[in-house]
Amino acid sequence: MEQTVWCHLPVLLRANSKESIECILQTLWRTRKTGLTTSDRCIIHEMLHLQNESDLDPLLVCLRMLIRRCVYENTSKEDIPKLFPTEVLPELQKLLTLLLHKFQPEWQQDVLKDQNIVPRLKAMTWNMANVDKESADPAAVINLKLQNDAQFHSGEQDVKFQLATDSLDNMLKAMHCIRDQFSTMDEALNGH
Repeated sequence: MEQTVWCHLPVLLRANSKESIECILQTLWRTRKTGLTTSDRCIIHEMLHLQNESDLDPLLVCLRMLIRRCVYENTSKEDIPKLFPTEVLPELQKLLTLLLHKFQPEWQQDVLKDQNIVPRLKAMTWNMANVDKESADPAAVINLKLQNDAQFHSGEQDVKFQLATDSLDNMLKAMHCIRDQFSTMDEALNGH
């Protein structure tokens, strides 16, 4: 970040409380796609006891840059203080580090919801359950290994569930419908 942007951070110390700064950060996150409304700007302006409207924008730019780096670069709690140059007051660094770390998981979840990425099937195994028990209905135990390629939560996940005959019939009917949809789409794309 530019040297000149950092000089606006001490304006946050004019806030009456830590909760006011939390509110400012949360408002900036909530309005990340739309920008601040006039009423949001007025509220923040009042929270910080600013004399001039022109003092607000440089601070907001700096805070938005910090938020983006913490969320999108997945900055660890230990690395958040490294985002600040030495001229930023230690108590301000400590407070912002604490708050950014506090909200980071929630904000990253918001990003994941925005991305709408669902895991993909990597592997599937199954075996029969209740085969030897005469009183119980036989069932299949399905093991799915899912691969999650989402930005913050990549990795594999195992899902295990049981299907009885009637559930399996319903599932197979649904799978056949999906296969038919794929066939119809392939035919339309290939012009057959």
